[in-house]
Amino acid sequence: MEVEGKYYRTIEAIEGQFSVTIIDQTALPFSFNLVRLSSLKDIILAITSMQVRGAPAIGVCAAFGIALACKVDASNESINKARDLLIKSRPTAVNLSWAVNQLSNKLLKMPEDSRLNTAWDWSKNLAEEDVLINQRIGLAGLSILNEINKDKINILTHCNAGWLATIDYGTALSPIYKAVAIGMNIHVWVDETRPRNQGMSLTAWELKNAGISHTVIADNAGGLIMQKGLVDCVLVGADRVGIDGTVCNKVGTYLKALPAMEHKIPFYVAAPRSTFDKNFSMSNQCFEIEERDPEELFMMSGLNENGEVKNIRLGEANGYNPAFDITPAKYITRIICEDGAIKPYDIRSLLSSE
Repeated sequence: MEVEGKYYRTIEAIEGQFSVTIIDQTALPFSFNLVRLSSLKDIILAITSMQVRGAPAIGVCAAFGIALACKVDASNESINKARDLLIKSRPTAVNLSWAVNQLSNKLLKMPEDSRLNTAWDWSKNLAEEDVLINQRIGLAGLSILNEINKDKINILTHCNAGWLATIDYGTALSPIYKAVAIGMNIHVWVDETRPRNQGMSLTAWELKNAGISHTVIADNAGGLIMQKGLVDCVLVGADRVGIDGTVCNKVGTYLKALPAMEHKIPFYVAAPRSTFDKNFSMSNQCFEIEERDPEELFMMSGLNENGEVKNIRLGEANGYNPAFDITPAKYITRIICEDGAIKPYDIRSLLSSE
């Protein structure tokens, strides 16, 4: 996507130097900064601190982490250690473990002296594939939006599933970008997404940058605007999609699905096939739901009267801060992937045929 007339991707390989640059998402929306990552340690810090976030983006970033580990030591022990550290860095999104397992398993079958170049090329190809997949998700979602057949379409989204969460285009925002590009009148309701405010800080920033009409709302306002008839569909991303169509996504997603069903509003999930996990279902939650530092609940960043970014404390209490929740398949209208818009209960037959 373009920022002030220049094209950027969230993660870009620096050719010939075995390092990458990322957009520091913790600085947005107040500052647009690029950060260079040159080691496995840099990659892990960027993922855990959420300088890089979004399931597809952290999958690609983690793959580069394996490559950067090989730059120092391409032995079996080094690769396996790097794999374990990366998977632990953010355990909920399946794309991360999928990417590092795919790459590590490939490298462990190869001579050590060819592992670095192979890992680097594989990671770059994964980034390119992500862009193409997200464009296909956008086209599949566009066909869904065309079915709404209204002069103005109001879409409620949650968290950030735009280009900042991927390498480019995004998942849940990709259909919106495609729709606006062909002249459709789109307005997006943007959940603030407490406690890290990815909706307010990232999605709203993306939409403003693209010139797309949007309004930020408090997380708890979603049900009311559905009740008032101000939402035509809900469109969110996913960090893991189960074999039974169950979806794990940013905490608060489940609370949007419930009123959507009550008010007969379509609830769509946009995610690449790499997010599908045949070992996950509503009855078998085979992964850890990340619990982040409760301090996030009590801290907020903003600009003071001098235009300086400052952190403020909101209160003092015990806190519980799960980063994700689970939405059962019965609340989901379609799951939009690169292969089209799929009914949640058809995921099983799709994965069983692989």
